[in-house]
Amino acid sequence: MAKYNGSVRVDLLGGTLDLEPINLIIPETITLNLATSLKAEVHIEEFEKGKVQIHSLDYDTTEVYNCEDFTEEKLLGTHFGHFSFVCQILNYFNLNNGVKVNLKSGSPPGAGLGGSSSMGITLYSAICKYLNLAMDRQTAINVVRGIEGRMLDSGPAGYQDYYPAIYGGVLALIPTPGKIEVDQLYSEELKSFLEENITLVYSRQTRLSGINNWEVYKGFFDKNELIRKGLTEIASLSQKAYQAIKNETFTELSELISKEGAIRKELFPGIVSEKMNMVYNKVVEKVPTAGIKVCGAGGGGCFLIIHPKESRGLVEQVISENEMDVLPFSIEKPL
Repeated sequence: MAKYNGSVRVDLLGGTLDLEPINLIIPETITLNLATSLKAEVHIEEFEKGKVQIHSLDYDTTEVYNCEDFTEEKLLGTHFGHFSFVCQILNYFNLNNGVKVNLKSGSPPGAGLGGSSSMGITLYSAICKYLNLAMDRQTAINVVRGIEGRMLDSGPAGYQDYYPAIYGGVLALIPTPGKIEVDQLYSEELKSFLEENITLVYSRQTRLSGINNWEVYKGFFDKNELIRKGLTEIASLSQKAYQAIKNETFTELSELISKEGAIRKELFPGIVSEKMNMVYNKVVEKVPTAGIKVCGAGGGGCFLIIHPKESRGLVEQVISENEMDVLPFSIEKPL
């Protein structure tokens, strides 16, 4: 028997800059995110020989497969349906006989919090515990990211979603050729500031991250001036936020995150949905200094409202009055 839980992330600044080779073309790119108390959970135990049972607690769905089903043709086809990602990771370890896997995601569907990536890396970690294997974190990320990118078939997959589940804390992801440097920024002071000054909102609108990511990615290499300028400005803001954290001048963060959100909104139509924008405008009526920052590629899912800590009650009131959900969370300590 083995259990593992891994955080889903909230991205603060520098999303999309984790797409290769954009991350190396724009100078001094950096991506900042944090590990939340919203967690994917995986529980693995023995099962009937010759069988694999997978149960999703979120959807109350159970499937049983024969070990003979784990062929390349079926794994890369539609045979495993919504459990394809899980089965491909199991098969990577040849763990396709006599196991039962229980899954619970840490976020609502299509939330833009990297839930599927977190689930993948959590499953990888749980399998390593179950098989008593040493786990190299970078290898785990490379394997799971490769499998997910192949499965999604929606263009290049960013790397930021995989790190919080196995690093925890508040992370700066700094790319160099062939390697991503991880700088752990967690402190109790930073944790308190972020938890007090941002509210995580679920719009109840699911989205497909690959679509917006691909359009921005394609526009970048089509030399779209707006997209190139926007991503370069996001890189600059991310660097400033990184230095603000290092210097412990946390009060600068709110403005920098809000500015990043405003620039991101202009990269491609629909990154901030009409419903998100409507609710944000209502928030601004009560909290004029509030900012908005979409999570992930946008188009639905979750977004952040950045606000003074004393305005949280007003923000939450607007959210609840407009058929959206506040997702309470805390920032996890480093692992």
